[in-house]
Amino acid sequence: MKFINTLLSALPLLIALNVQAAADDILKPFVLGSKGAGTVAEKTEQAKSALTGAGFSVVGNYSPYADAQILIVTSDELKKNAAASEHGGFGAIQRVSITKVNNDVQVSYTNPVYMANAYRMKGDLSGTATALAGALGKVEEFGAKGMTAAKARKYNYMIGMEHFNEPSLLAEYGSYEEAVKAVDAKLTSNKNGVTKVYRVDVPGKKESVFGVAMKGSGDSKAMDDRFVMSEIDFRDLKSTAHLPYEVLVSGNNVYALYARYRIAINFPDLSMMGNNSFMNIMDTPEAIRVVLQKTVEK
Repeated sequence: MKFINTLLSALPLLIALNVQAAADDILKPFVLGSKGAGTVAEKTEQAKSALTGAGFSVVGNYSPYADAQILIVTSDELKKNAAASEHGGFGAIQRVSITKVNNDVQVSYTNPVYMANAYRMKGDLSGTATALAGALGKVEEFGAKGMTAAKARKYNYMIGMEHFNEPSLLAEYGSYEEAVKAVDAKLTSNKNGVTKVYRVDVPGKKESVFGVAMKGSGDSKAMDDRFVMSEIDFRDLKSTAHLPYEVLVSGNNVYALYARYRIAINFPDLSMMGNNSFMNIMDTPEAIRVVLQKTVEK
């Protein structure tokens, strides 16, 4: 009887520990580093200094709309993991956003462990996560109810929609050298409202990732970064670090993640219908694919 009573008295603690363990296993797409008074310009410079001091290289920056700045960073760990992973170039960078919301400035960044699993990378980038938290802080993960690493590795929004390993083939060239030179030139020339934000070459591998800003209006509004974010980034904590999109040169081929995956992996809880839903950006996935293909095709 004494044993049973002891076991019963310990049961709530065991349940609580199991619940906490389960919560610790849940990954979310973004991390809030800090939130407080200041200006976007001030916080951006502070973030740059902290990131470089932590061993990151800032390879690009992008302001998709007023009061929002995005820094794109890479590191030796990120590039090494990219080299070891199929289409790992998609994960060769992390994105840091500085966004003014009412009277506060939010400094947030992509969750490296979440992205490593979503992009099926060899390592889980836990070292990168620790380094980013040390440089920028870590208040909480956000952006979704979250999912386990195993679910993230096989994620798609719903049956029939694309997985990570089903990217769009945008163009084929005669060689990697020809492809990367052509894509760099085409993105730099700002064709079709698509502009180069950064380029990172994966060491020891014929693979390069480019970040692209997309601006459109009228008939091309569906591919416009500002339009898309106005529909889907509506919560109090802003997921500005969803941008910019990527184009990957791997070997002699040029790819992009189809937007039904690329958007959904950062906004997996977005409803299919109603206000601030995928229905409101129904034309966006194909519009993005088409404009990227027109921009980089041979």
